[in-house]
Amino acid sequence: MTTPPSTTGHANAAGSGRGGWRFPVGVAIFVLGFCAPLAIPLVVASNLPAAWKTVLSGALALGVPEIMMVVAAAVMGKEGFAELKGRFGRFFRKYGPPELVSRPRYRVGLVMFSLPLVLAFVGPYFGGHLPGYASHRQLWAVVADVVFVASFFVLGGGFWDKLRALFVHSARAVFATSEKDEGDSHE
Repeated sequence: MTTPPSTTGHANAAGSGRGGWRFPVGVAIFVLGFCAPLAIPLVVASNLPAAWKTVLSGALALGVPEIMMVVAAAVMGKEGFAELKGRFGRFFRKYGPPELVSRPRYRVGLVMFSLPLVLAFVGPYFGGHLPGYASHRQLWAVVADVVFVASFFVLGGGFWDKLRALFVHSARAVFATSEKDEGDSHE
């Protein structure tokens, strides 16, 4: 018994397209690359010389994710990478931070944003006065990092724009004024 020829054409035979092997393999490479920093504790716990540990840890943190992203894009092809970006875009539009947030939410977000920075600054100097800081320093650091990242979602999309403006030389701050203030300035 013979099977009829494929009607999908040459693209599916080469493994490209949504039904092919290239997209799932590219996604797996992409995810694996961004999980590479999770291997740093294994490198640090190994019996390798300190210089090797340093180089490997640095590569796992700063080189491997970027290289794997390029490899994933090459495997997926232009259409596959566009599909992946589209899926990420839909996810963040649905679950990402809103553009505008209420004043109480913004204030809570600013506290969440500021506390980890303050802790990182004063921790080495006054950490002995914080309960459990000396014995659980890594736990304090992880909790502070999680709170810091979560603060961006609490603060909303407008804060992302403000933060981005810090790195744009020509950006200017424009402060919203109430109607009363605007009326006073025109008189």
